[in-house]
Amino acid sequence: MSETTAAESAIIEPGEVTFRRLTYGDLPAVLSIERRSFPAPWSLAMFVLEVSKPSGVCLAATAGDGIVGYLVCSRYADVFHLMNVAVDPDRRRLGIAERMVERMLLEAGREERFTLEVRVSNHGAIAMYEKLGFRRAGRRRRYYSDNGEDAMIMWLGEPWL
Repeated sequence: MSETTAAESAIIEPGEVTFRRLTYGDLPAVLSIERRSFPAPWSLAMFVLEVSKPSGVCLAATAGDGIVGYLVCSRYADVFHLMNVAVDPDRRRLGIAERMVERMLLEAGREERFTLEVRVSNHGAIAMYEKLGFRRAGRRRRYYSDNGEDAMIMWLGEPWL
Protein backbone atom coordinates (compact mmCIF):
# COMPACT_ATOMS: atom_id res chain seq x y z
CA MET A 1 0.00 0.00 0.00
CA SER A 2 1.47 3.36 -1.00
CA GLU A 3 1.52 6.46 1.13
CA THR A 4 -0.41 9.48 -0.14
CA THR A 5 1.29 12.83 -0.31
CA ALA A 6 -0.08 15.94 1.37
CA ALA A 7 -1.02 17.32 -2.05
CA GLU A 8 -2.94 14.15 -2.95
CA SER A 9 -4.82 14.12 0.34
CA ALA A 10 -5.66 17.82 -0.07
CA ILE A 11 -7.58 17.29 -3.31
CA ILE A 12 -11.21 18.19 -2.83
CA GLU A 13 -13.88 17.67 -5.41
CA PRO A 14 -16.16 20.73 -5.87
CA GLY A 15 -19.20 18.87 -4.52
CA GLU A 16 -17.33 17.98 -1.34
CA VAL A 17 -17.13 21.60 -0.17
CA THR A 18 -20.20 23.04 1.52
CA PHE A 19 -20.85 26.54 2.80
CA ARG A 20 -22.66 27.71 5.89
CA ARG A 21 -22.75 30.62 8.32
CA LEU A 22 -19.63 31.03 10.43
CA THR A 23 -20.25 30.43 14.15
CA TYR A 24 -18.33 31.19 17.32
CA GLY A 25 -17.50 27.50 17.59
CA ASP A 26 -15.67 27.71 14.25
CA LEU A 27 -13.25 30.38 15.44
CA PRO A 28 -10.43 28.09 16.68
CA ALA A 29 -10.20 26.52 13.20
CA VAL A 30 -10.55 29.95 11.57
CA LEU A 31 -7.71 31.32 13.70
CA SER A 32 -5.50 28.39 12.72
CA ILE A 33 -6.03 29.13 9.01
CA GLU A 34 -5.69 32.89 9.62
CA ARG A 35 -2.30 32.52 11.36
CA ARG A 36 -0.97 30.32 8.56
CA SER A 37 -2.27 32.66 5.86
CA PHE A 38 -1.39 36.21 6.86
CA PRO A 39 1.70 37.96 8.25
CA ALA A 40 -0.53 40.21 10.41
CA PRO A 41 -3.42 37.91 11.42
CA TRP A 42 -6.70 39.08 12.92
CA SER A 43 -7.25 38.50 16.62
CA LEU A 44 -9.99 36.36 18.11
CA ALA A 45 -11.74 39.56 19.24
CA MET A 46 -11.85 40.87 15.66
CA PHE A 47 -13.55 37.68 14.44
CA VAL A 48 -15.99 37.67 17.37
CA LEU A 49 -16.98 41.26 16.55
CA GLU A 50 -17.61 40.48 12.88
CA VAL A 51 -19.51 37.23 13.52
CA SER A 52 -21.69 39.17 16.01
CA LYS A 53 -22.92 41.62 13.37
CA PRO A 54 -26.30 40.48 12.04
CA SER A 55 -26.07 42.48 8.81
CA GLY A 56 -22.83 40.95 7.56
CA VAL A 57 -22.11 37.74 5.70
CA CYS A 58 -19.65 35.43 7.47
CA LEU A 59 -19.15 32.05 5.83
CA ALA A 60 -17.35 28.81 6.59
CA ALA A 61 -16.28 26.47 3.81
CA THR A 62 -16.27 22.90 5.06
CA ALA A 63 -15.05 19.60 3.66
CA GLY A 64 -15.43 16.39 5.57
CA ASP A 65 -15.62 17.35 9.21
CA GLY A 66 -13.38 20.41 9.05
CA ILE A 67 -13.23 24.02 8.01
CA VAL A 68 -11.11 24.60 4.92
CA GLY A 69 -11.82 28.32 4.47
CA TYR A 70 -13.76 31.32 5.67
CA LEU A 71 -15.02 34.69 4.52
CA VAL A 72 -15.98 37.83 6.48
CA CYS A 73 -18.00 40.58 4.81
CA SER A 74 -19.44 43.49 6.78
CA ARG A 75 -22.22 45.85 5.80
CA TYR A 76 -21.60 49.56 6.34
CA ALA A 77 -24.62 51.74 5.50
CA ASP A 78 -25.37 50.73 1.90
CA VAL A 79 -22.06 49.05 1.02
CA PHE A 80 -20.71 45.58 1.79
CA HIS A 81 -16.99 45.48 2.60
CA LEU A 82 -15.28 42.15 1.97
CA MET A 83 -12.85 42.16 4.88
CA ASN A 84 -11.21 38.75 5.00
CA VAL A 85 -11.05 35.64 2.84
CA ALA A 86 -8.73 32.72 3.47
CA VAL A 87 -8.39 29.07 2.53
CA ASP A 88 -6.29 26.50 4.34
CA PRO A 89 -2.83 26.63 2.71
CA ASP A 90 -3.07 22.90 1.86
CA ARG A 91 -6.37 23.46 0.02
CA ARG A 92 -5.59 26.49 -2.13
CA ARG A 93 -6.01 26.76 -5.90
CA LEU A 94 -9.08 24.50 -5.85
CA GLY A 95 -11.66 27.26 -6.40
CA ILE A 96 -12.82 27.39 -2.77
CA ALA A 97 -12.25 31.14 -2.34
CA GLU A 98 -14.04 31.93 -5.58
CA ARG A 99 -17.01 29.79 -4.56
CA MET A 100 -17.14 31.50 -1.14
CA VAL A 101 -17.22 34.94 -2.77
CA GLU A 102 -19.95 33.78 -5.16
CA ARG A 103 -21.95 32.50 -2.17
CA MET A 104 -21.45 35.84 -0.38
CA LEU A 105 -22.77 37.70 -3.44
CA LEU A 106 -25.79 35.39 -3.54
CA GLU A 107 -26.55 35.81 0.18
CA ALA A 108 -26.02 39.59 0.27
CA GLY A 109 -27.71 40.21 -3.08
CA ARG A 110 -25.89 40.66 -6.38
CA GLU A 111 -27.55 44.08 -6.83
CA GLU A 112 -25.74 45.42 -3.74
CA ARG A 113 -22.45 47.33 -3.84
CA PHE A 114 -19.28 45.65 -2.63
CA THR A 115 -15.76 46.88 -1.98
CA LEU A 116 -12.51 45.30 -0.84
CA GLU A 117 -8.80 45.90 -0.52
CA VAL A 118 -6.25 43.36 -1.73
CA ARG A 119 -2.45 43.41 -1.76
CA VAL A 120 -1.22 44.71 -5.11
CA SER A 121 1.16 41.71 -5.24
CA ASN A 122 -1.71 39.20 -4.88
CA HIS A 123 -2.24 38.75 -8.61
CA GLY A 124 -4.22 35.52 -8.19
CA ALA A 125 -6.77 37.14 -5.88
CA ILE A 126 -7.05 40.23 -8.10
CA ALA A 127 -7.70 38.01 -11.14
CA MET A 128 -10.35 36.06 -9.20
CA TYR A 129 -12.13 39.25 -8.11
CA GLU A 130 -12.04 40.62 -11.66
CA LYS A 131 -13.49 37.33 -12.95
CA LEU A 132 -16.37 37.83 -10.51
CA GLY A 133 -17.01 41.37 -11.79
CA PHE A 134 -14.99 43.55 -9.39
CA ARG A 135 -13.17 46.51 -10.96
CA ARG A 136 -9.98 48.22 -9.91
CA ALA A 137 -10.76 51.64 -8.42
CA GLY A 138 -7.52 52.92 -6.94
CA ARG A 139 -4.85 52.27 -4.35
CA ARG A 140 -4.40 52.77 -0.65
CA ARG A 141 -0.74 53.65 -0.21
CA ARG A 142 1.16 51.69 2.47
CA TYR A 143 -2.09 50.04 3.62
CA TYR A 144 -0.58 46.86 5.04
CA SER A 145 1.18 47.39 8.36
CA ASP A 146 3.45 44.33 8.14
CA ASN A 147 5.46 45.56 5.15
CA GLY A 148 3.90 48.83 3.96
CA GLU A 149 2.56 47.30 0.76
CA ASP A 150 -0.14 49.16 -1.16
CA ALA A 151 -3.68 47.82 -1.39
CA MET A 152 -5.68 47.71 -4.59
CA ILE A 153 -9.21 49.05 -3.99
CA MET A 154 -11.84 47.12 -5.93
CA TRP A 155 -15.58 47.63 -6.37
CA LEU A 156 -18.50 45.61 -7.61
CA GLY A 157 -21.37 47.98 -8.38
CA GLU A 158 -21.10 51.70 -8.76
CA PRO A 159 -19.03 53.16 -5.88
CA TRP A 160 -20.33 56.70 -6.27
CA LEU A 161 -24.07 56.04 -5.96
